[in-house]
Amino acid sequence: MDYLWTPWRYQYIKSADKDPGCVLCRALEAGNHGKDEETLILHRAQRNFVILNRYPYTNGHLMIAPLEHGGDLDKVPAETLAEMMQLAQTAQKAMSEVYHPDGYDLGMNLGRAAGAGVADHVHLHVLPRWTGDTPFITTTAESRTLPEDLATTYKNLKPFFH
Repeated sequence: MDYLWTPWRYQYIKSADKDPGCVLCRALEAGNHGKDEETLILHRAQRNFVILNRYPYTNGHLMIAPLEHGGDLDKVPAETLAEMMQLAQTAQKAMSEVYHPDGYDLGMNLGRAAGAGVADHVHLHVLPRWTGDTPFITTTAESRTLPEDLATTYKNLKPFFH
């Protein structure tokens, strides 16, 4: 068996079930103290915020989450959901201009059984996709290669969110 080392994921794996509280709420709180770039928050809207996924599936992978903590989609106010979709449109436009993808994945994993890494705070994933971007290494080794670091992704997408 071959092993591919992904040391950047170790912090996530190590802390997945040990981190107290919600990772999204912690990022919001740190951002309240002027650390949005450090916590990868691209934008704060009236009801939602846009944050880069710290453990992305592709370059540009971001999430849109309500400012209010909660894991039940059916309890999210309609106004919050409408703003979330408007922010998804902005994200798509930004990704089109920066990355020129062939398509997009938008989705939510609601609950641990559905694969949610953050099960108690609703969030929408927005990812650029390219034809053939599920290469052999992803399919067989469950590994991905990302040519861009998060600081660069942040700087590329930040100008689109004001």
